[in-house]
Amino acid sequence: MHSSLPKKCTDRAAAVVFPVALTADEPTRNLSPCICLFKSLRCFAVTATCHSLIGSPGLLCRRGPSAVMSGFNLLHLVTKSQPVALRPCGLPSGTRRTKKSWPVTFTQEELRKRLTPIQYHVTQEKGTESAFRGEYTDHKGEGTYTCVVCGAALFTSDMKFDSESGWPSFFNLIKEDSVAQDDDFSFGMHRVEATCSQCGAHLGHLFDDGPRPTGKRYCMNSASLAFRPKEQSDTAAPPAGAPPTGASAEKAPPNEDPAGAAAPSGKTEL
Repeated sequence: MHSSLPKKCTDRAAAVVFPVALTADEPTRNLSPCICLFKSLRCFAVTATCHSLIGSPGLLCRRGPSAVMSGFNLLHLVTKSQPVALRPCGLPSGTRRTKKSWPVTFTQEELRKRLTPIQYHVTQEKGTESAFRGEYTDHKGEGTYTCVVCGAALFTSDMKFDSESGWPSFFNLIKEDSVAQDDDFSFGMHRVEATCSQCGAHLGHLFDDGPRPTGKRYCMNSASLAFRPKEQSDTAAPPAGAPPTGASAEKAPPNEDPAGAAAPSGKTEL
């Protein structure tokens, strides 16, 4: 688990989160704000639940409408501007559709040959790339983002926005069924996993703290995406299943899935 602020967060206001003790007779007595207000820092109400989730004192960096739990890098978790609230998008447990078979399939041998190690790790092993290191995090080009495994079109560049989470974020899909959703109970929490509806490749997670009009944030891994420039998008798009043309790779060797570390990349992630 990352214990320091991401490189891009060093200039942001930060506050230390302290544990909150609860007693059986007065379970809510100590749920008052426990972080001092220093200049631009805001006061957050931290509960024992949040503290136990983090596992140890961490850091919050704040900028814009959402706060990023940098110490929880792997969970793709961005909190609301309200008192700390880890709120994934979606319906209650058990309501999501799970696909056991996919229209487009590949052998693992083929995928290992065609994908880079990080692409295989993310899409086939549900890994997460390091924050702020992905190729498409700050990408500004106009075009279409596709699944790196099967080439299915997922997002257009005008659906992309800067969530300051460290991962490429989108507020809408090209088609409603472009991405399949499934319950993810890994690391002791409930999140919504986003996978390619054509080949089942792991893409990232879905949250409901995005901008209008959808309010959704599809928090993706660059390694799960390929990019097709607008000039190519205007021509006939390759069919799903065809090897994509702009495979993504991290700008620098990844730190193997942080999930292999302490807890759960991603905002941990992604």
